[in-house]
Amino acid sequence: MGKKFKPKKRLKAEEYINGILDGNRVILSRAITIIESNLESDKKLAKEIIQAVLPRSGNSIRIGITGVPGVGKSTFIEVFGKHLIDQGHKVAILSIDPSSQRSKGSILGDKTRMEELANLENAYIRPSASGDTLGGVANKTGETMLLCEAAGYDVVLIETVGVGQSETAVHGMTDFFLLLMLSGAGDELQGIKKGIMEMADMVVINKADGDNIRRSEMAKLQYQNALHIFPQSKSGWTPVVSTASSTKNIGIDYVWDKVSVYKKLVLENGYFKQNRINQQIQWMYNNINEELKRLFYGSEDIKEHLKIFEKEIVSSKISPVKAAQSIIQEFKDSF
Repeated sequence: MGKKFKPKKRLKAEEYINGILDGNRVILSRAITIIESNLESDKKLAKEIIQAVLPRSGNSIRIGITGVPGVGKSTFIEVFGKHLIDQGHKVAILSIDPSSQRSKGSILGDKTRMEELANLENAYIRPSASGDTLGGVANKTGETMLLCEAAGYDVVLIETVGVGQSETAVHGMTDFFLLLMLSGAGDELQGIKKGIMEMADMVVINKADGDNIRRSEMAKLQYQNALHIFPQSKSGWTPVVSTASSTKNIGIDYVWDKVSVYKKLVLENGYFKQNRINQQIQWMYNNINEELKRLFYGSEDIKEHLKIFEKEIVSSKISPVKAAQSIIQEFKDSF
C-alpha cells in the first residue's frame, strides 16, 4: 500500500504574511500552494493570509493576454516581460488553463518555455491551479494575483492558455485586455469569436517580420476596420491595432507605451477604480457560486440520491426537471 499523501509542513500565518510582504519568492510560492489547496485547514490559513496582505495589494496594472493557437504567445510574453523588467518593473505571469482541469497541470511547461524570463530575479511565473471548474481556477488565480501584488509585483500578466470561456474569466479580472493575432486577417476574423474581439483594448499582429511584414500591415488595417463596428467601450478608450515581432523584438515597446496611455486615461476619468470595484463584487458572487457547488456536490446524501435519480431518468420514471427540483429541495431541507 502506498503512503498516504501528507502536505508539506505548514508555517505560521505570520511567517507567510511577512515573507510575502518582504518579496520572498519561496514563501510566496508556498503561500500560493495553500491557496490552491482543498484541505479545510489550508482554506482557513489561506483566508488569514489573504486578509492580512489585502491592504498591500491592488497596486499593479493587470494585463490579460490571449491569442489564437500558434500566435507565439509564450515568446511574446517572455520578450514583453523582459522589456518591462528592463524598465524597472517587477512582473508576475499567471496562467489560466481550463485543460489543466483534465490533465492536472498541462501548463507546467510554461517555465521551460520562458526559461530566460523565469531566471530573472524580478520575474515570477506561476501556472494555473487544477480545479473542477473554470470558475474555481479563475478564483484561485485572482487570489494568487493579490499575493503577487502584495509581494511587490507591479505588472501582472494573466495568460489564457485554453480557449472558450477562459478569455471572459481573464477579462473579468484585468485592467487591460491584449489580443494577439496573426496576419491573414480575413481567415483569422472568421475563426475568432466576436465577443473576444469586443473585449480587446489592443490587438497585436505578431510575427510581423521578413516576408510577413506586408501581410501583417494589411491585417492591421482589416482589424482596425473590424473594431470600428463595435460600440464605444465604457472606459472611453479606442482600441489600438499594431504589429510586432517577438523574435526580432520589434514593436514590443509600443505595446507597453499604449498600456501606459490607457492607464493614464482610465485613472483620470474614474473608469479604472470603478472597474476594479465591479470586479471585486463579481468576484464575491463567483466565490459564492463555487462554494455552493462544493457544498452541494460534496454532500454524501446528495451523491447517493443523484445516482438513484440517474437510474430513474434512464427508466423514464421521473423527468430531468422533476429530478432536479427534488434534489434541490432535499438540499434546501438539509439546512
